[in-house]
Amino acid sequence: MPALDSLVGDAASPEALSRLSRASRPARRAVGKKAGRSPAASRATLLLQSSLKAIAAQDYAEASQLALKALKLDERSGLAWHILAIAQEKAGDLVQAFTAYEAAVRLSADEATVAFDLGRLAHRLGYLEIAEKLLTRYLSRHPGNVEATNNLACALRDQNRYDEAIEILRDVIGIHPTEPILWNSLGTVLSERGDAAQSLPFYDEALRLDPDFYKARYNRANVRMGLGQPLLAIADIDEALTGVTAPTEVATMKMAKALTQMAVGQLDQAFDTYEVRLDTALADAVTFAPGGERWAPGDTLAGRTLLVYGEQGLGDEILFANPLGDVVEALGPDGTLILAVEHRLVPLFQRSYPSATVVRHRSVRHLGRLYRAADLPDPVPPIDLWTPMASLFRQFRTRAEAFPATRGFLTPDPDRVAHWRDVLAGAGPGLNVGVLWKSLIMKGARVRVYSPFEMWRPVLSVPGVRFVNLQYGDASAELEAARAAGLEIWTPPGIDLKDDLDDLAALCAALDLVIGPATATTNIAAACGAPVWMTSTGEAWSGFGPKGYLCYPTVEVFRTAVLGEWAEVMDRIATALSAEVAQRHAA
Repeated sequence: MPALDSLVGDAASPEALSRLSRASRPARRAVGKKAGRSPAASRATLLLQSSLKAIAAQDYAEASQLALKALKLDERSGLAWHILAIAQEKAGDLVQAFTAYEAAVRLSADEATVAFDLGRLAHRLGYLEIAEKLLTRYLSRHPGNVEATNNLACALRDQNRYDEAIEILRDVIGIHPTEPILWNSLGTVLSERGDAAQSLPFYDEALRLDPDFYKARYNRANVRMGLGQPLLAIADIDEALTGVTAPTEVATMKMAKALTQMAVGQLDQAFDTYEVRLDTALADAVTFAPGGERWAPGDTLAGRTLLVYGEQGLGDEILFANPLGDVVEALGPDGTLILAVEHRLVPLFQRSYPSATVVRHRSVRHLGRLYRAADLPDPVPPIDLWTPMASLFRQFRTRAEAFPATRGFLTPDPDRVAHWRDVLAGAGPGLNVGVLWKSLIMKGARVRVYSPFEMWRPVLSVPGVRFVNLQYGDASAELEAARAAGLEIWTPPGIDLKDDLDDLAALCAALDLVIGPATATTNIAAACGAPVWMTSTGEAWSGFGPKGYLCYPTVEVFRTAVLGEWAEVMDRIATALSAEVAQRHAA
């Protein structure tokens, strides 16, 4: 589920604004001495005071304009840069805010306080090493500060330096045992390290100290989901939602609720809740270039032109394509479907939906926001309706019975499938099993949903199997470790496993079996109807129910009973694979 950061500190709190207001006033001088302030300096002071009032009133655009006017009068005012940074951060202009904070650190007399604010923002932007350095600098001036120590521990946690994070949190908890934020952050470190069950008492203690601590309640919901307690997780999320008002936190919690509803199969509610993914309060929300009116469930499709955007990650783009066959049928012979998908998927989708016009989408990030447009043909056809792809589930997949039982909905190139079958046959006898074990993004909480490669030994030791490498990205270390252990993973020649997704689809269709976690590759294999054994955790949502994979009838799921405990799962897969080999030999 999406994370809600455990960072603390608010640069726009009443206390912080009061401190900045005092700093903006001219220093008092002895009686009888002239102030000696220039008109420009007096004007700048008034502008900064007004900017602080605008921040307090949550008019961040006005606050930014006033601070910029003050900087035109004195571009070396560290205080003006600090106030501008706060206004821009609160407005969501994080990249510009970071630049302003950097200037404030260089120019401000109170550079340590600015470093604390900049450290928090650097963390939000993913600059974890910078955040660590800035917070360490602040703590050198303010040792034992609870907020800075908490944020430093979060920066270490998100660099997977769990033991260091635990150590500094334990030390400060010994001094401040009644601070709930510290107990909450210690819980997040343990849960992200994979010790989900051990983290629960720390969230419980945070909530005992502060029953209204919504972040701890939400974090406990995440852990409960990972421990296979989804209904308790939903209850925690609903309770946490009653205590939040910040748009980002509300949207994050609703997103988590949607994914949890998907996991338990509450599909009639889940996909309506999932519309929150488009809320611009979320940093990763995509703003789509519209075409015509936004489609809504119940709109007539027959005879109309519908533009459908692929969205989320590459694997999600494939998963949420499941209802496109129903959409083509609803449009009818006089309707037109335009699909905008990731460019590597265009050939595969065009073959699968020959009556559709399949184009690539293009994405650009501007001022911290992600925008997406379709690369439409020239001349641009008239478009009646448009929709993000996952929104189609709100009409076509609101119950388990609505998912078709057909083996797949994407069509690999038959000539390339035949090619790969010949290549595999020429490599010798044995069951041809494709394997992969990780994602390109392996950091933070994502690590816990992938089995460590060393856990694969029981599977890779099954005799009678040719293991075929499907792992994209750099897998040299794992392949070398396997060879050193006497285990062979054969890499197919002449294919780019990351970028040539059309040929990858053909290769997967030619294999006897694919084994791996939910990635773009396993989604492609399953969507093409190949048998897939999916490694998963209890918190996984993309099966749309507690059993199996509704979008992919050929998928068998091997879930962890306890988050992070993979040994039992890999032993089960090894046993099942041995049985599969024996069955093939008997046949």
